[in-house]
Amino acid sequence: MSKLVNIPGIIDIHVHLRDPGQTHKEDFYTGTSAALAGGVTTVFDMPNNLAPIFTYEKLKEKMDIAKQKAVCDYGFFFGTDGENISEFEKVDDKVAGLKVYLNITTGKILIENESRVAKVFEAWPKNILIMVHAEGEKIDLAIKLAKRYGNRLHITHIASKSDLEKIIKAKKDKISVTCDVTPHHLMLFTRGENIFQLTRGREKIIYNLSEGFSVVKPPLATRTDVEYLWEHIKDIDCIVSDHAPHTREEKESYNPASGFPGLETVLPLLLTSLKDKKLTLDDIIRLTNTNPQKIFGIKQDKDTYVEVDMDEKYTIENKNLKTKCGWSPFAGWEVYGKIKRVFIRGTKVFEAGKVLVSPGFGHNIL
Repeated sequence: MSKLVNIPGIIDIHVHLRDPGQTHKEDFYTGTSAALAGGVTTVFDMPNNLAPIFTYEKLKEKMDIAKQKAVCDYGFFFGTDGENISEFEKVDDKVAGLKVYLNITTGKILIENESRVAKVFEAWPKNILIMVHAEGEKIDLAIKLAKRYGNRLHITHIASKSDLEKIIKAKKDKISVTCDVTPHHLMLFTRGENIFQLTRGREKIIYNLSEGFSVVKPPLATRTDVEYLWEHIKDIDCIVSDHAPHTREEKESYNPASGFPGLETVLPLLLTSLKDKKLTLDDIIRLTNTNPQKIFGIKQDKDTYVEVDMDEKYTIENKNLKTKCGWSPFAGWEVYGKIKRVFIRGTKVFEAGKVLVSPGFGHNIL
């Protein structure tokens, strides 16, 4: 017997749709179609495109593409190399925030010079959030600068116990900091040369580290780290996919690209954790809807929601994915919570595995 439940539409504040520049991996139509298939009704796209989003002109180009292609709602982050501060006033009312990369990741966008990072924090408007990719001592730097200059700071894709401990302390010290974690950092961990799946309290080997499909940044951590993240889920503000699609050929190469696709699997994985009593439904709504709205000052329409059969079990299969890259690190996993229908502003946009609206239906919510 089915158990149909309506859940507020998922707001995923961290995705990489690769458009423009690398549309062989993903574009705004395929990426937002994948979003709908996963119950995601709003995405925030990151700025580390092949040509980074460092100018108003580049941002406008991306906005125009999304307006033509997107089938779910969307917003954007602006990027910086520390040398484009003069562009900030042209874009600050058009973006969800500024993305600052303090550790190496995809794209030529890393800022290593601390004084240059400080100038960015000083110059960026204090009412608009700065999101950082920061690990280890770089988290210390971001927190220090946010405290010094009064920034609203968000630290994305936390992977380790030590990094989350720093954020918990900063919150206790009344620094304006929030954070998020991905499902892959909650459910996959490393030991020796292998990657394990952790679900229902059991572990199962799924990858050898030599396989490019296991490469992601931040790197997967240990079982101790994963268990600490779960134990402190109340201290985490959001769940994000960090949807980072790369082709199979790129992942199988000698120097594999870093990242996992994830828009279609966030909600099923969370609903499976609900079935396993690791989360409540209120936790899921807080992490994927209520807090993203609060943190970014947006308001989702009450008629934007996902209809889910909470009891339907199925297997994640690559052949059924809508992401252009066509694979998932969670392929073969049995999950609970089948997405039946998705509505945005009262319009049914997805049902029975099909996108029901035309490219351009999605709105820029900023």
